[in-house]
Amino acid sequence: MSKQEQSAKPTRSQTVDELSEDTLGFGSADLRTARDLLVRPRQALETWMSLGPTGGGLYTRPLRLYLALNAILMMVLFLSGGSSYMLTGLPAEMLNSLIETSGKSRDAFLADADNWMTLIMVPFLATLYALVTAPLFRWWDAEDLGWRRGFRASFAYLNAWTLLILPISWFLYGQGLLALLASLAMLAAGVVTFLRMGRGRWYRSSGPGVAKALVILVCLSSVGTLGGMAISGIGLAAGLWF
Repeated sequence: MSKQEQSAKPTRSQTVDELSEDTLGFGSADLRTARDLLVRPRQALETWMSLGPTGGGLYTRPLRLYLALNAILMMVLFLSGGSSYMLTGLPAEMLNSLIETSGKSRDAFLADADNWMTLIMVPFLATLYALVTAPLFRWWDAEDLGWRRGFRASFAYLNAWTLLILPISWFLYGQGLLALLASLAMLAAGVVTFLRMGRGRWYRSSGPGVAKALVILVCLSSVGTLGGMAISGIGLAAGLWF
């Protein structure tokens, strides 16, 4: 075998990396990015801000990673029973009236609604979250970020937060005490992520940092509530017409 052929042959690490990306959707850059977001989120943010969307070749793009993490959340949502729980909380008279109008059985109506809601929930809410947080990160940053780096900062924050809540994501999609506790843990993780990632860029001292983290959470919770109402409306329409 010639030296040229030997150099063209992939190394073992390259083979493992390609296999991981083909099967799981995560390559070495994704795993390195996820690790640094968990271990050193502030440094990861600085790298993205100063060296571009790939961090000078060190990281994966924030949006790409966020889409991959959302794919995991969509799988968790599907395996945990889908999003029909959002409709069962509606007034019984309203839901029964819509089911009767659709001419379907209750199970068929909820199944059609759930299919559409599960399909759009995560990407729809993810888009809303980015749109509501990017202006705040631009406003609070001492640098003139521009919109591209503003959205990059937003996805960096959302990635770091999502990584923290992945272990409890199974309990987020549902109702009851466990879902409530998981939601409170998710909010706490949002504050912790902001404080760990944004010191020196989004805030200077702990008091303003906590206040700004709470502003972020209020904005995300508000847009999440509105988004949930829109998703429920889409699900009800799907149950009626599809």
